[in-house]
Amino acid sequence: MATERSLARLLRSLQATSSFEDAAGLLPTATSFLSILGNPLNLTLLASQLLSAPALWNHPVDLHACRKLLSVFNTAAIAVLQNDATEEPRMPHGRNRSIEREAWVKAVVQGADDKSPRWRHMILLGGILLGFEGQNRQGLPWHIRTKLESALATAAQLALEELDPEAGMDGHCITMVLNYTFELLSDLQRTKIDYDRLLPVMVRSAFLSPEGLEGGFFLGAIDEDVVEAPGKKFRWKADSRTFGYFSIISSRPLVSALGPLSRLILHAVENAQNPQLVAQTVDYMADFVRTLMVQWRQNKLSEIDVAEEKDFLDAESLQTTIPALWKVLRNCLYSVVIVLRAVLGRTINDPALAAHSSAPYLSMQSLHILRNLYFISSRTGQNGSSQQSFVFLAAIDILSQYPDLAENFLRSIKPADLGQIPDHPVERCLDLFFLNTAEHFPMVLSPQANEDLLLSAAFPYLAAGANSLLLEIFEAAHSVVLVVFAIAHNSELAAKHLPFYIDNLFAVFPENLSARQFRLAFKTVIQVTAPPSPLANSQPMLPSILLEVVRDRALNAPTTPIAPTAGNSSSSDMDTSLPLSAQAVLTLALIDSLSFLRVEDLEDWLPLTAELINTIADRTMRHACVDRFWEALSVGEMDVDRAHCCVNWWSTQGGRELVLFGAERPPGSESKAEEIGPFMSGAVGGVAPESKL
Repeated sequence: MATERSLARLLRSLQATSSFEDAAGLLPTATSFLSILGNPLNLTLLASQLLSAPALWNHPVDLHACRKLLSVFNTAAIAVLQNDATEEPRMPHGRNRSIEREAWVKAVVQGADDKSPRWRHMILLGGILLGFEGQNRQGLPWHIRTKLESALATAAQLALEELDPEAGMDGHCITMVLNYTFELLSDLQRTKIDYDRLLPVMVRSAFLSPEGLEGGFFLGAIDEDVVEAPGKKFRWKADSRTFGYFSIISSRPLVSALGPLSRLILHAVENAQNPQLVAQTVDYMADFVRTLMVQWRQNKLSEIDVAEEKDFLDAESLQTTIPALWKVLRNCLYSVVIVLRAVLGRTINDPALAAHSSAPYLSMQSLHILRNLYFISSRTGQNGSSQQSFVFLAAIDILSQYPDLAENFLRSIKPADLGQIPDHPVERCLDLFFLNTAEHFPMVLSPQANEDLLLSAAFPYLAAGANSLLLEIFEAAHSVVLVVFAIAHNSELAAKHLPFYIDNLFAVFPENLSARQFRLAFKTVIQVTAPPSPLANSQPMLPSILLEVVRDRALNAPTTPIAPTAGNSSSSDMDTSLPLSAQAVLTLALIDSLSFLRVEDLEDWLPLTAELINTIADRTMRHACVDRFWEALSVGEMDVDRAHCCVNWWSTQGGRELVLFGAERPPGSESKAEEIGPFMSGAVGGVAPESKL
């Protein structure tokens, strides 16, 4: 009787309380009663009151309130499970519950009656399912769990059918409950849900609603409290009003669980029947990220380059507020990328979306979205995740099938002032995205478009290697130029701009270009100018001229090891751990290029290369060049004709002696191979013990 009287007082309090705060204070007591009541009618009554009490629902509620109600049923189910396991009193209210677990579930579920709307029923059903089956608890018999899953899926479908077109809290709550419980639903129950109705509700709730990311506008509000600190540094204090509000946003149910929610949206995209809803989803994503980019551009924090943050941000910002901000922004990036992955997957496989009227435009929108998110992804790297790489490359592959649209797209994202390097980090970040994207399109662009768009955007950065803030863009610019030069129909373009590029290449090496990067760039240039390139027909002497330039520079280059700097250090430089001089690197660049020469040119350059190797005074560096020379001749880099030429030179024309002993002959004997031993040319002689040749 004491329990019944206490329950009656609780129900009267729920009816009499006028504010949600007071009613929320009664929820722990309601949780206790749900777990100990033995009368099914009382359980049903209490559950019904929790879903319909005016104090809880007759005023605007947010998702935190809905989550508190879901927690009531979740916690009560866990308590029932624990009580049955221990058979000990766990609650302070009277005797143990005498009702069976199956009867308890049925009694509570009956509280989801006509007094409350369907979307609130999902709170009850989802809470019970999470309590018994969440975290692999397996607390229900199979037939009861199946019925509970079916009831939740049915409630979700009915709630979606009842949903207001301008969905508010009901749509947000449906999204939250499904996000928490979707992994517990069987495939059969998942098929009952109308994803055409669910998809736009979830996207708007997560990215555009006040219960989600607010359409990206939260980012601009931060600027109000970003102030100047002593030492001419920016400060965003942890106790500021905007950081407090940002913390509230990041703790919202839909934002804190954005990863699982984005995977649920992915599932909805893959299973939506109406292809137009997939395109609409991309529109929502585009609106969100466009606002996010604009808000970031207007924020003082965007004026600080990544490499300068330690110099221009105070310690509190670096340790507390800024990491919290970038964590949320990275979550935004990954969630949008996951959704785009599903969209492009549908585009590839769905005939309606793969049509000419749809596929290229979805691809362009996807690339615009990635561009607007590039201020985030540039911190993690273009290949920060496999899904991001898939979205980027898939969109490019699709758009490449439409050259005119591809050119229009590149014109729409080209740097605002071609020929100049912008001062603002955001603008330079967008330039970097342009270069990394444009690198994939020279094959489908006309020579004029390649010159007007790609080369014009890349040339200003080629001479900027000395600036530590521009190293990544500097490398991207070199990559774009080399790709443009390598395309066959750009041969006239290559002939026109190669002199400038070669001058620039030598100007930035070795201070601002690593040995690996220089060798790769020079080898590519030789490949562009050698057969079967069309440029080789109009200017057949160009490869030899370029090699002569390298040889001349190597003869006069410094012989001391290159001092490492921020500009010439490359994390991907896998050549060797051996410190090399500029002379050795130039010699290696010449060796790398031999396999592209005509046979008649190769005959001239083999002895010249060997003589250049012998001018390297440092024994270790010289042996490194000898090893690379032997590798170029013997491991298959040459085709049949070039390999035959190399064999003849090595074995019968004194090549072996010149390479192995040229630098160790006594003075005056450089041209007297017979003085090394009584051997005819090409015979086997004494090999230095340390040599492996």
